Amino acid sequence: MIPDLSVLWVIVLVLALTFIVQRTLFGPLLGVMHAREGAIAKAQALAAEADRRAHAASAAYDTQMAAARGDLYKQMDTVRRDALERRASFVAAARQEAEEARAHALRSLDASIDDARTALTKDSVAISQAIVERVLERRVS
Repeated sequence: MIPDLSVLWVIVLVLALTFIVQRTLFGPLLGVMHAREGAIAKAQALAAEADRRAHAASAAYDTQMAAARGDLYKQMDTVRRDALERRASFVAAARQEAEEARAHALRSLDASIDDARTALTKDSVAISQAIVERVLERRVS
């Protein structure tokens, strides 16, 4: 049994319609989908590269900041050490001046004591002579 010619026409039309739909609808649609997948993959690769560069830049920044902090701490330590040395020299100079002033004051006090003793000795001799003259009513030589 030979099929009817209409079945063959239906088969030919279905094949033609399949070919036309494949060329006009599915072909461009699949082409756009493949192009989109490629663009997404390319964008993901660019994002991964940008992320890698950002991490590298962040690491370099952290390294530079650590080095700058180290330098700053060294400078601060040097300034602090210099300030302590200047303070020690100021304290030593002040102690020296205080010791010289103390020694000068002691010498001055000793001289004043000697002057006072001399004056007291003279005054005591004069007072004792005055007492003797009054009590004995005569002059002591």
